[in-house]
Amino acid sequence: MKSSWKIAIVGSNALAASLRDLASVVSDIELVPLHEGVDIDAVIETTNLDLARKKQNLQQIEEHVSGDTLILSSCLGLTATETASWLSHPAHLVGFATFVQQEEVELVEIAPALQTDSAFLERTCQLFDAMGREIEVIDDQVGLVFPRILSMIINEAVFAWMERVATVEDIDTAMQKGTNYPMGPLAWADEVGIDDVYAVLAGLYRELGEERYRPAALLKKMIYAGWLGKKCGRGFYRYTHQGGKETVA
Repeated sequence: MKSSWKIAIVGSNALAASLRDLASVVSDIELVPLHEGVDIDAVIETTNLDLARKKQNLQQIEEHVSGDTLILSSCLGLTATETASWLSHPAHLVGFATFVQQEEVELVEIAPALQTDSAFLERTCQLFDAMGREIEVIDDQVGLVFPRILSMIINEAVFAWMERVATVEDIDTAMQKGTNYPMGPLAWADEVGIDDVYAVLAGLYRELGEERYRPAALLKKMIYAGWLGKKCGRGFYRYTHQGGKETVA
């Protein structure tokens, strides 16, 4: 088992930022830039929505690391197997999925691609263990488990609001008090990011082609508008700098 790690994190999204925050307080992990000449143990790639950018990122990562470097790739919108197919050496890629801020989550789902060498899967488990996270190895499917199920719940809540079944606040209250969820599905969407929710749904719809996975049109409109949720100050709710929130519709 490795006693220390040099890792690079690629991405400018909320997931990348939270992973950097998490890694920065772990004494056995050193964050390093991705460039030639640095002996990197692992690179974590975090793009979910822009698949062209994701492919470009991964191919650039491969140009800068050795064949022994572990590459972890967020697989909310597609399978790890498809992602690995973009690489010249797919055996060192492992998919992972997490759907909340890293300071709050205890478990990370990981999915080896069909091409993944078992040694890299073992090293993935060691790395997340060093970060203090529990690991669950999942079959390689779009969105894995928690992101997939939560995205489906959120999507249905969005359809209910679009159909004027109830207000945003009433939908959240009904689900929070009726099912004992920690928060309502629309507030939850704001918390994890509208863009990541859409990435899961769009990936499932593209991969499986079933109507039940069709993303609500409003989600895509919100992405165009830049209303990505709490991280941007506006989603289904509007957020203040003081941490308060209010409904916007």
